[in-house]
Amino acid sequence: MKPESMKDFFDARIEEYDRHMLDEVVGCRGGYAAMAAALPDELKYLLDLGAGTGLELAPILARFPDVIISAIDLSGKMLARIREKYPAVHITAVAGDYTKMKLGIPFFEAAVSFQSFHHLTPEARLDMYKKIHGALKPGGVYVEGDYTACDEAEEAAMRDAAEAARREHGIAEDAMVHLDIPLTAAHTEALLHEAGFSEVEKIFSEGATVVLLAKK
Repeated sequence: MKPESMKDFFDARIEEYDRHMLDEVVGCRGGYAAMAAALPDELKYLLDLGAGTGLELAPILARFPDVIISAIDLSGKMLARIREKYPAVHITAVAGDYTKMKLGIPFFEAAVSFQSFHHLTPEARLDMYKKIHGALKPGGVYVEGDYTACDEAEEAAMRDAAEAARREHGIAEDAMVHLDIPLTAAHTEALLHEAGFSEVEKIFSEGATVVLLAKK
């Protein structure tokens, strides 16, 4: 079966997405809580990459009800669901591919992503980490919760399978399609350091869900 485009995949699953994440993906509930707890006390501006329906925002807004959020996602339908959930929150929603966007000058105290970057190659992730680092104020943090490979063998097997699927269906390497390419936590930490983050710490792990805290 040909992999679906990322936008089409999530547009088609919006009604079941929240239940799936909360009830079927091991570690999501705890991961969302760990992400919110790791954010700095002085948080005013937050960048949310691959925001989906905003599940990660519930515990964040419980702690920071006045935070100003910039949310990016390929699915306009999911961004619309965020606005339905949080009508009183100051959210700037941008529908598009964050890998092709400039994130701007240092402005945010924190950036987050949850279950989004495991669709990117290591090369694309490194580029994103560099852009995130550049968009954070000095002392800012990036918190990533994601599907993580248990070891190097699983990581290699998943990437080989994704590359084979792209070749079989003639899909360009930079086309955003729904293929999983999880990295090990150690590989992700190494890329974050390479991107310029001074400290990287694993703050949560349950099942294949790992949350990393990276400090600029």
